[in-house]
Amino acid sequence: MNPRLWVSLIAALVLVGAACGGDDAGTGDGDPTGGDGGSIVISGSSTVEPISARNAEKFSAENPDITISVEGPGTGDGFKKFCEGQTDISDASRAIKESEAEDCAANGVDYVELEVAIDGLSVLTSLTNDAVACLDFKDLYALMGPESLGFDNWSDADALAAELGAGHAPYPDAPLVITAPGEESGTYDTFVEFVIEDLAEERGAENAARLDYVASPNDNVIIDGIAGSDTSLGWVGYAFFVENQDKVAALAVDDGASGCVEPTPASIADGSYPLSRPLFIYVNTGKAAEKPELADYVDFYLSTEGLASVAETGYVELADYSDTFAAWENR
Repeated sequence: MNPRLWVSLIAALVLVGAACGGDDAGTGDGDPTGGDGGSIVISGSSTVEPISARNAEKFSAENPDITISVEGPGTGDGFKKFCEGQTDISDASRAIKESEAEDCAANGVDYVELEVAIDGLSVLTSLTNDAVACLDFKDLYALMGPESLGFDNWSDADALAAELGAGHAPYPDAPLVITAPGEESGTYDTFVEFVIEDLAEERGAENAARLDYVASPNDNVIIDGIAGSDTSLGWVGYAFFVENQDKVAALAVDDGASGCVEPTPASIADGSYPLSRPLFIYVNTGKAAEKPELADYVDFYLSTEGLASVAETGYVELADYSDTFAAWENR
């Protein structure tokens, strides 16, 4: 089952479990609240959403009287709600921006940043596209950057790629159909930061992806769009690639030093995959002090069982969580 589908199922089960809990105490030793109930609201990154939803499922199994809501409209939208005090936890596939931190401060929202996993932003194409196997950052800029506006064919980018010194041009004479995250997504922000930012600044171009591709906040829609065209191109978080390998293929990414590297748990964990990135949850520390169920949920999230959800949902665990543990303990 793809991540988006089972996230929805988990959310439904969590809410059903909360409704059925009534006034009864939670079951077993895992009920840290003593059956007092409460609620937790989580929003933000669709990439991190499967991890938080998986932990909501596990936590609610032992605490059925606690209602947990998990949604994934995108990192940017999540921070907007979080900094307005609407949510308890903000899932994020990038670090909070200075402007967002200022919004939180203006609204009196204090928070702690907790790194929980590593993702490999995966560049995807159709299973039937055997004309392309690897691209470097200059290739990706030539195909999906601000100067590629209007390129409907892969080969339309040949001249720009040659000017940039891209390593894997010329490209096939085939339709270029791009489906990828939109501007509300932290996955979009990461792609722009890694692939476009430096070249755009050097060339005096807009620091953004081209504006004429099919953009969606829904990773499932992106997967279907990439799978639906024989010579497609796009990007999503690694877990969504892993869950859809029967539909899409991942391209290797050339880091310009050690050659083409495919996204795998090992290459993502050691950083050799050039599009590796950290994943975070941001916790409202004021609410954590007021709501024992929130602090208990985060305690669970950072437990052995909670961190096991990282690999269970297709992402990569950190080699060392000591900084994360210290940040939470010292909040």
